[in-house]
Amino acid sequence: PMAEAAGFGLRGENFYASPHNPPYWLKVEGATDKLLLRTSMGEKLKQVNARADEAGLELFLFDAWRPRAVQAFFHDVWMPRELQRRHPGLSGAALTAEVERYWAAPSVDENAPAPHATGGAVDLTLRRKGGDPLWMGSLFDDVTALANRDRFENLDAGNFSFSDQEAQANRRLLHWLMAEAGFAGHPDEWWHFSWGDQM
Repeated sequence: PMAEAAGFGLRGENFYASPHNPPYWLKVEGATDKLLLRTSMGEKLKQVNARADEAGLELFLFDAWRPRAVQAFFHDVWMPRELQRRHPGLSGAALTAEVERYWAAPSVDENAPAPHATGGAVDLTLRRKGGDPLWMGSLFDDVTALANRDRFENLDAGNFSFSDQEAQANRRLLHWLMAEAGFAGHPDEWWHFSWGDQM
């Protein structure tokens, strides 16, 4: 069963239902303003939120269950177009492979559904209670190597800025809060966590 995230005391705003969503800057057709989760996912996130609250923090959700139309737009239209704009020679299987590092195909295959289509995947960050998000080193949905979960773990000490240190500490905090609750994190996206899907 699915339920709204707010029912578990979780805060958030569906990133794709607003035009204030860099790098897209558009409301995606078919996006819902609701944040729907499997009830088992909601209960686990409620527990994580209680742990974060001890430090004056809370989870903030960007996305949860995702309609197929939204998945198809990013997989079939936006991401291939953006990759080809940045790398004009990218095409065919190489283009598909790069798209699918960040956007699963909008599959209805019961053995490999797109994770967000299952209600078992969530995109989120940490923020100060009712306030600003913690610095994670990139925008949400920055589909480049900058978004890799371990991006700040192996940087050269001579080039390790205060911003990098802050991002490293905050990504570690988010990762361990979620991992200790049993969530699997996506290696290419610091914000993506799964419970009960193929990840």
